[in-house]
Amino acid sequence: MGRTSTVLCLVVFLAASAATRGQETLALQEAAFTAASDGTMQLYVLGLPPGFKADSPHDILIALHGHGSDRWQYARDPRDECRATRDVAIKHHMIFVSPDYRAKTSWMGPKAEADLVQIITDLKQQYRVGRVIVSGGSMGGSSALTFAALHPELTDGVASANGTANHLEYENFQQAIRESFGGTKTEVPTEYKKRSAEYWPERLMMPIGITAGGKDTSVPADSVVRLAAILKRLNRPVLLIYRENGGHSTTYEDNLRALEFAIAPPPTNSPVR
Repeated sequence: MGRTSTVLCLVVFLAASAATRGQETLALQEAAFTAASDGTMQLYVLGLPPGFKADSPHDILIALHGHGSDRWQYARDPRDECRATRDVAIKHHMIFVSPDYRAKTSWMGPKAEADLVQIITDLKQQYRVGRVIVSGGSMGGSSALTFAALHPELTDGVASANGTANHLEYENFQQAIRESFGGTKTEVPTEYKKRSAEYWPERLMMPIGITAGGKDTSVPADSVVRLAAILKRLNRPVLLIYRENGGHSTTYEDNLRALEFAIAPPPTNSPVR
């Protein structure tokens, strides 16, 4: 993608049922590239909005899949979080991007991080890119916060659904996270802290929309609730949609609000509630 890109090919052009906003759909393509970090071939889904014009500026909406899914989850799945993400991309004429980011159980380890940096760089070489919004649910919501803390210079907004902001305290999916991060919390504690957004609020200057459920046992809400409170005290643009009786899912309406906030927050901070 672009003269200096490592992208090898674009295959499998699709234009059906990729989005549900009226009769409009995203034109989906599967993109393959050679990862600069280790030379492996990696994949992501690229969706161009209706009426896309290559010579016009477009924002990018990155959607990071959950644990056990892959790059097609946010492109095809009818669940609320995915539909809302596709619909927002169409509404705002955004370039939709959904990477594998290394594995179905990635959790944004170093190689996944490097891949996403490379994808963003490649897209900026190929298209006229405005802002980059990073979103996702569950593992993807956690990874969106991680990536923003690691690369605030590449992230203009975040929408995190049912994620964690603290890998040092998080206890689920530890085997997968160990493989992704290169060791256990005891073996590489700095890696876990580095990828925990709660420890780096000073880096999070961009608008952040967060959804969380009080009865979520898969990814407990405590850390993102604390992070939102810290960001509010720092007068950062943050929206926390906390459902006390909610579990490990986000409604269409709530994810829509979080995404819209990440894209275009109101002039003053929305209340943390």
